[in-house]
Amino acid sequence: MHLPRRAQGLTLIELLMFIAVVGIALAAMLRVFITATSASADPMIRRQQLAIAESLLREVQLMPVTWCDPEDANVETATSAVVSASGCAATVENSGAEGGESRYGPTNYFDNVNDYAGFTMTGIRDHANAAVSGLSGYTASVAVAAGALDTLTAGSGDALKITVTVSGPDSSSIVLQGWRTRYAPQSAF
Repeated sequence: MHLPRRAQGLTLIELLMFIAVVGIALAAMLRVFITATSASADPMIRRQQLAIAESLLREVQLMPVTWCDPEDANVETATSAVVSASGCAATVENSGAEGGESRYGPTNYFDNVNDYAGFTMTGIRDHANAAVSGLSGYTASVAVAAGALDTLTAGSGDALKITVTVSGPDSSSIVLQGWRTRYAPQSAF
């Protein structure tokens, strides 16, 4: 006698077993994704680093770029960084803070982009040198260097590349770069 040919498809038991196996596999994969996401870099730290870096970069970019110290009598007319008839009256602007200048008050603040060259702070501080709450685990540093930008050569000193690096409490860091240019002969903008 001939047995009937088995019908095509799955039985109810086979379908239930398939659903159970796939469910267990998906649950295991979901657990792996949750673990990986929770162990990844904290997005709050990254956002804080970015906010600190953007704020500090904007602060530096708003400063004037001058051949002379901004308090020099010839600051608006100088055409080179020398003490002469066509240059500064007395004080050439150098890279880094000079003459006791500081980012912090109450007097003698940084007054030029070049003053920020080499500036660092451990724990984020405001202009009054007060620690910003919740940001003590961050460090920030600023580098300022002459650079070539379009038709401006690095040797002219007319283009300054500003690099701000912020490190977070998890040892990650973020780097932002910006530019500031000198307008002829001088300008604070």
